[in-house]
Amino acid sequence: MKAKKADPARRVVADNRQARYNYAIGDKIEAGIQLTGTEVKSLRQGRTNLSDAYAGAQGDQLYLFNAYIPEYLQANRFNHETRRPRKLLLHRRQINRLIAAVRREGMTIVPLRLYFNDRGMAKCEVAIAQGKKTHDKRQASKERDWNREKARLMKVRD
Repeated sequence: MKAKKADPARRVVADNRQARYNYAIGDKIEAGIQLTGTEVKSLRQGRTNLSDAYAGAQGDQLYLFNAYIPEYLQANRFNHETRRPRKLLLHRRQINRLIAAVRREGMTIVPLRLYFNDRGMAKCEVAIAQGKKTHDKRQASKERDWNREKARLMKVRD
């Protein structure tokens, strides 16, 4: 069997693994993200952090808040703010559906992944998510540990 190679069309820059632990993930949507030139160059270096980031409505637009994109060192005075709000580029119908889910159902919009697509455009995968309770997190942890132990036992058995 050949080992699977990473898809070169999707070069993942940042992955929000904490979101998968804290939230029950629902519908996922690929959104464009409005960036400045120094932000794109800094993203290509790959030192971005999405662990504290969230998406929310500001007016009738959707923004990504608290995502950390470090300053680009070669940009001197033309640099960007590291944690500024960044506009998410979606169709009006998608924005309305996300905002309605947050307002009516008490859901949250969390960024899952930041990546470059095959055309070199920065994209952010966002999802509608429901916060997990503590006992749900414990159950998921137990299940993950059991699957790991089961895989070890099967490996030893072979």
